[in-house]
Amino acid sequence: MKNTALTDKHISLGAKMVPFAGYNMPVQYEGINAEHAVVRSAVGVFDVSHMGEFILKGENALDLIQRVTSNDASKLYDGKVQYSCLPNEDGGIVDDLLVYRIDELTYMLVVNASNIEKDWNWIQKYNDKGVEMHNISDKTSLLAIQGPKAAEALQSLTEVDLASMEYYSFTKGTFAGVGNVVISATGYTGAGGFEIYFDNEHANEIWEAIFAAGAALNIKPIGLGARDTLRLEMGFCLYGNDIDDTTSPIEAGLGWITKFSKVFTNSEALQAQKEAGVSRKLIGFEMIDRGIPRHDYEIVDAEGQVIGRVTSGTQAPSLQKAIGMGYIDKAFAKEGTEIFINIRNSRIKAKVVKFPFYK
Repeated sequence: MKNTALTDKHISLGAKMVPFAGYNMPVQYEGINAEHAVVRSAVGVFDVSHMGEFILKGENALDLIQRVTSNDASKLYDGKVQYSCLPNEDGGIVDDLLVYRIDELTYMLVVNASNIEKDWNWIQKYNDKGVEMHNISDKTSLLAIQGPKAAEALQSLTEVDLASMEYYSFTKGTFAGVGNVVISATGYTGAGGFEIYFDNEHANEIWEAIFAAGAALNIKPIGLGARDTLRLEMGFCLYGNDIDDTTSPIEAGLGWITKFSKVFTNSEALQAQKEAGVSRKLIGFEMIDRGIPRHDYEIVDAEGQVIGRVTSGTQAPSLQKAIGMGYIDKAFAKEGTEIFINIRNSRIKAKVVKFPFYK
């Protein structure tokens, strides 16, 4: 089990620690619902240092990224971030990721913790033009400071004008007295905020500085439990639940990051799938009757015929209702369609709704 540079800090703060993607991670401190509310209304800090970071350098770096990712990275400019995915050769997804353009010859890819080795090997397999690759995951810490008051909480720590940063942009600068920190206007909560990348050796001083700077706003540490409920309220996919090696980006509603203006892994088959239409789609639903949907529960029609499966589900703290995501036969995917979730041998009524759940 790996630790982040801040594991001891979480334990000292009374976090409940759990194994996650091979790391010892804080799942909650004072409770998921309370932590969720802090991020929606004010500001909270997640240690997400388990995520993976790769640097790709050289004149063929963009070419390699273009061939292995679905989105069009040629549209990036210095300081811009892009959401994308790594399609596999069978119509599924190796991983979803962020692509950062540092300069014309240098990019940073941010990948899911559980897929670091898998993604590295996948990209390396296509690296036949000598792109310099560096896996900096183990020496890089990542904090996500999320919520409507994030800019206010952090502004005293940097000369970068945080409030004016565009969504999905980043800059390198001095933060809390530490140089060469990547400050990124990204996140996985739908609540706004920033993600801060820096060397492990600075983890404790940056953590302490953030909490001192945000003290007047009652800034709180937040665990992975609330990270999951926050992302689910936005309808954001979680790799391993809502997307995986068997789900295509077209089925998953990720057509907007699948650009056929270039050739990439399996692009021809995915384009054919887009043109022909898919037989199943990833949808959002909210429960009408009482019950909480969980991963892998059956979705059925009024006659009890299985028409899909739940991929993620929870009681949504901001909405005070149970919600879920799942793949369903296309005939039932229209907004407003009544469906049922099999929960402990009972058919519990739900209806298809549009993403995001939380508006």
